[in-house]
Amino acid sequence: MEQIRIKYLNKEIKRLEYIEGKSDWIDLRAAKRVELKAGESSLIHLGVAMQLPEGYEAHIVPRSSTFKSFGIIQTNHCGVVDNKYCGPGDWWHMPVYALRDTVIEVNDRICQFRIQKNQPAIEFHEVEELTSEDRGGFGSTGKK
Repeated sequence: MEQIRIKYLNKEIKRLEYIEGKSDWIDLRAAKRVELKAGESSLIHLGVAMQLPEGYEAHIVPRSSTFKSFGIIQTNHCGVVDNKYCGPGDWWHMPVYALRDTVIEVNDRICQFRIQKNQPAIEFHEVEELTSEDRGGFGSTGKK
């Protein structure tokens, strides 16, 4: 089992927990109260800094209820934190844009993350033709 060194902003922040059998995504919470008016943006402090294992990265995305509950969208759509972002001041944040007036309280669950191995080194090989069956173009389900 991989281990991750984690630093919390303060004692108010609920500690991260992995819920076995429910999902392999882990919820992240707001570390500070944020009040936004429609059209405003903010970096929401997530209250954690982590030292990921070598060769891994974290993907941070909104929870399925984030927009419905808070009226915010994540502006980078998927945040990627590599294992080099692990210094004492490398706190995790979620960049958001508010579509309505909203208040996010300390410990509100607003996003989630998972870690994955980095993509292996790849090499691109240019060809004149691709040999797989044509699926019919953009948005195709593969059915003709």
